[in-house]
Amino acid sequence: MPPEERPREERRREERHHEERREERPRTRPREERDRHEQGHERERPRPRRPALDARDAARRAARHVEGLTGRAAEGVTSLERGKDGWVIGIEVVETHRIPDSTDILAEYQVELDDHGELASYRRTERYYRGRGENT
Repeated sequence: MPPEERPREERRREERHHEERREERPRTRPREERDRHEQGHERERPRPRRPALDARDAARRAARHVEGLTGRAAEGVTSLERGKDGWVIGIEVVETHRIPDSTDILAEYQVELDDHGELASYRRTERYYRGRGENT
């Protein structure tokens, strides 16, 4: 029976079956390309190492680590530096709320993260009143 005369549903079923079989086949390189690769004539160029974490994500993760360890919300990011094996970030935290706000006691924590955002170290580097000026 010619394909035009077969019921439409049967033709659809066959088309689906062919599509499924196409998806099941493993994708391989063309023979000549595969042979060249196996003989060592074609080498993959090393890709430049790209950090798994960009600056914005590093700062966010550092703030979350400080919040989790101190129990205090991060006020802001004071510094951010890309290191050889990760990131060094300064996070500012309100340690004591006072009235007026200008007398709040703040602290700065230095956080080191590896390339994947895991905490390598953290320490409080400074405590100061909110109202104090820079370098005073």
